[in-house]
Amino acid sequence: MGYNDFSFHGSNQILTPNIDALAYNGIILNRYYVPNLCTPSRSALLTGKYPIHTGTQHFVVVNGEPWGLPLDERLMPELFRDAGYSTNLVGKWHLGFYQKEMTPTFRGFNHHYGYYSGFISYYDHTFDLEKFNYTGLDFRRDLRPWPEANGTYATDVFTDEAVRIIKNHDQSKPLFLIISHLAVHTGNDKNPFEAPEEEVKKFAHISNPNRRKYAGMISSLDKSVGKTIEALAKKDMLNNTIVLLYSDNGAPTVGLYSNTGSNHPFRGQKESPWEGGIRSAGLLWSPLLKQRNYVSNQVMHAIDWFPTLTEAAGITLPDNMHLDGINLWPSLSENRPPQPRQLLHVLDDIFGYSSYMHDNYKYINGTTYNGRYDTWLGELPPKEIHPLSKYYAEEILNSSVNQLLGNKSLLSSHILKLRSQATENCSRNSIDFNQPIYKCEPLIAPCLFDVFKDPCERYNLARIQPLQMQVILKEINKFRGQARPSARIAIADTRCNPDRFNGTWQWWFSSASSTLDFNVNQNFINILLSYAIMLTYK
Repeated sequence: MGYNDFSFHGSNQILTPNIDALAYNGIILNRYYVPNLCTPSRSALLTGKYPIHTGTQHFVVVNGEPWGLPLDERLMPELFRDAGYSTNLVGKWHLGFYQKEMTPTFRGFNHHYGYYSGFISYYDHTFDLEKFNYTGLDFRRDLRPWPEANGTYATDVFTDEAVRIIKNHDQSKPLFLIISHLAVHTGNDKNPFEAPEEEVKKFAHISNPNRRKYAGMISSLDKSVGKTIEALAKKDMLNNTIVLLYSDNGAPTVGLYSNTGSNHPFRGQKESPWEGGIRSAGLLWSPLLKQRNYVSNQVMHAIDWFPTLTEAAGITLPDNMHLDGINLWPSLSENRPPQPRQLLHVLDDIFGYSSYMHDNYKYINGTTYNGRYDTWLGELPPKEIHPLSKYYAEEILNSSVNQLLGNKSLLSSHILKLRSQATENCSRNSIDFNQPIYKCEPLIAPCLFDVFKDPCERYNLARIQPLQMQVILKEINKFRGQARPSARIAIADTRCNPDRFNGTWQWWFSSASSTLDFNVNQNFINILLSYAIMLTYK
């Protein structure tokens, strides 16, 4: 989902009143970073480590590829489970399933209800690997295939399951629940945009029919947030709960699996090194926070949630965990001044690009798709305004989430102030960024940006700050020396064919085997090599 698709960041095209109410009642994470693709992003959250330290730094798990998040990694749900929590995953996994032991209920989750692939169809819950005519159901309740949900919209299916888990939860133990929605990823190629018609009709002001359906997908997601908070309230669990909501990466505005999402005014999109691919919309809400109702400019990353949430829950991390993330619970809870950070955003030496941040300086070397999507994408038509946007603050105050949270001190003036603080305008500098000294061509030479002053990445400072470039290059090379080899095996094992398993995607490789003795689909290799060539640069 795009940074500009949440209305608390200033967009008036699609309103997200329940999500926004949660944001204004909690903390808006205004400088929150994530890896730029699904599998690396999920591994960062669950391990607290950079993808280079888990072998997940290169691309995503494609159905048929025999690899996944290595089994020697200890995941966040394992620690919560061992601390007595009921651990649940609803929705997407996408961290590998070629071995049974790689699936969620073997990785710390007591319960999983959802799918293993990168995406599925919203209504029949199948995944199509169309190049090879492999099609099958990808939906399970724990380890059992679950066709019973066929025909029900995925967002509703996952919401209903989350509500069921909360309603039936035994409160003698605490609850750990991840709701990893399919929304708003596109579905299968034959019908990538799917949303209930009654939701789509709310957005007649949007001229692009795909964007209109995408808005319906977002609206359904916003309703899901409302229903989930309502379930917590009915169970009388809100007074001791932490709610984290964020997008796993930027939106793919155009190109492969495009959903028309908007990261504007940031540059680039999903699967790119630019802010549009890695700067996520995020929020944190909890009555346990000492300070709320503010916009945080603390630089954060998905790797930080492992140590942050375990600290908040009073769980002691083992000394041998060696996490890359840091505990930011005291900083966020007390609204402390932002502390400087060094963050590795991307280091993929196979596709040949990297992105790194040292304090406010961000380094980029190389890019994706030969630079085709390196511009400022997703600007919304100024006249396509939601009819209710003129009553924006009232919509938030009257939302189901705001009513459930019961915060009488949140006023319209405060909402509008926070919204203004959370909106990036990227007003143009009086200096022309097209001047040769500021020009950025990452396929030719590395670029450097001050993303605090220049979040839209217009002014390349590499020629002006050579000493800063040297410092960053030294730090990147240190990370490169620590990197674990990519775990990805970019070939197709034909034994994955769902026809072998009654039309269902499932594990197909026995862990008892000593070698990867599988049949290779040569056509699949050729396709992947072509894709790799398309993505390989300087």
